[in-house]
Amino acid sequence: MQNDIDISVLDCLKSLTLLCVEDDKTTQLIYSSIFHDVVKEIIFADDGQKGLEKFTSLKVDIILTDCNMPLLNGIEMIRNIRKIDTKIPIILVTGIQEVDVIIEALQLNVTNFLKKPIITSEVIQAVENAVKIIVADRYLKEKREKKIKELEKKEKYNSFQKELAFAKELNILRNDFYYQMHENSTTALIDFFYKPLDILSGDAYSAREIDKDTQFYFIIDGMGKGLSASLSSMLFTSYINHIVDKRVGTFNLQETISAATEYIKPILLEEEAIAADFIVIDYKNFIMEYAKFAMPSSLMQSSNNEIIKIKSNNPPLSKYTNRVNVSSLDISNSIKFLFYSDGVVENSVRERGKVYANYIEKDFLSSFTKEELREKILWKTEEQEDDMTFIFINQLDFTRNSSIVEKSFATSLEAVDEANEWYVDLWSSLTNDHKLSYSAGVVFSELFMNAYEHGNLGLDSQNKHNLIEEDNYFTTLEKLEKSCDKKISVSIKTIHYNQNRYITTTIRDEGEGFDTQILSTIFRNRKNFNGRGVYVSRQSSLGIYYNAKGTSVLFLHKIEKGN
Repeated sequence: MQNDIDISVLDCLKSLTLLCVEDDKTTQLIYSSIFHDVVKEIIFADDGQKGLEKFTSLKVDIILTDCNMPLLNGIEMIRNIRKIDTKIPIILVTGIQEVDVIIEALQLNVTNFLKKPIITSEVIQAVENAVKIIVADRYLKEKREKKIKELEKKEKYNSFQKELAFAKELNILRNDFYYQMHENSTTALIDFFYKPLDILSGDAYSAREIDKDTQFYFIIDGMGKGLSASLSSMLFTSYINHIVDKRVGTFNLQETISAATEYIKPILLEEEAIAADFIVIDYKNFIMEYAKFAMPSSLMQSSNNEIIKIKSNNPPLSKYTNRVNVSSLDISNSIKFLFYSDGVVENSVRERGKVYANYIEKDFLSSFTKEELREKILWKTEEQEDDMTFIFINQLDFTRNSSIVEKSFATSLEAVDEANEWYVDLWSSLTNDHKLSYSAGVVFSELFMNAYEHGNLGLDSQNKHNLIEEDNYFTTLEKLEKSCDKKISVSIKTIHYNQNRYITTTIRDEGEGFDTQILSTIFRNRKNFNGRGVYVSRQSSLGIYYNAKGTSVLFLHKIEKGN
């Protein structure tokens, strides 16, 4: 059991008391065999009534409970416990799949669900996840208390509060596609630019995956300055994310907007208004549904390079909004999308007497990637005057204008060297720009090594760090290689756009993948040791994009005309 749990989690478990509420004696014996030498104490209760009594009379840290029990079932017991403690991790074991039970459990903030018959590995994973919540809460509490004391001594408490406010804003924003590509009938690169003018931003956005074919995008711009606009934007965004998280069944844009509007209307001041974009892209049926509330026109580029402007179909949201118009648009011939707040187009530019609205269509048409558009905006505007937010989506059609080179490599250090040499030689035939070739080689080297050690060999960053400190790194790699028959495949494609060539390199491993949302934390903390290779790769390319599973990564470089 101990070998199955992270060391940090194991240390925490030894200080915790686990309450197991279960009326089946055999299951109690299973729990006892799993946890008897791991937790500080394991307490058993035969039914929900006894479980509630033991929770109220003893110090309990985690609860593992069955759903169907005599006297008081699991849901009823949890309901009573939540009146006393809203945060204690609770794992619910159930043999039924009733939607009403699941919905009520979610409303009661159940930490995890387990299905019967129980599987030991799933029980261990559920308890481990619960412990991580406790560890995180303890760590944050200790760090917060320590930080507050330090800042109070240095009279910097106000500055610290601003940092917390901005961190809270970033937590409210939800991005299910953070450095991800969407793979379906086409490969879509989904990019975001969020640059508040101040800590208290009136802009916010969310990007959510409804299902494998459907995406929901939301941009809000609080019309006004300061705390009031920021609070309205963040509350509205938070509630919309809550609706998406708690949805049951199909997603309905009209119902989502109506529910969110009814929520925000009592909060808005009399004179306050909100501009917002609600957008659903359905790649299965090639339809875009949208409701735009006084937002600047979104841009859509067709395959024949025509720019289509999508104008607002609703007035600003206010306390008096009673009707919502939702429109739909055929996107079967579309290759790029740009959704943005007015802070982008209303900003003054270097050319006197003009704003960026005079340039956005031309710049969007000439930009193949978000990075290219971002550079154009920042260079032309020079000095930022308002919050800036935009979402840039480019659908890559490899079937129309791309050539393909593919090669497969074994999982070995020798193959790593072979792959790097092959890639360098390939780039020497693509361009005479040595700086560009070097940058591409740096990215390839970093991401191929990640596919080798983290992907196929399953070596996580912390273990790698420990092995390096212990001088056992290469010895361990050689040992792991001997039992690994997985491959690493590389695919290189050329796309021609506006007389330039864009080289896409895709590296795919056969490992278990990873949660790509961790990249958000890595990129917010550039000093973090773990993930530095990914950070360097992002800085040395036009963008890196993982698939949803984390087993494939695509990155881009641009070869300008004449090179």
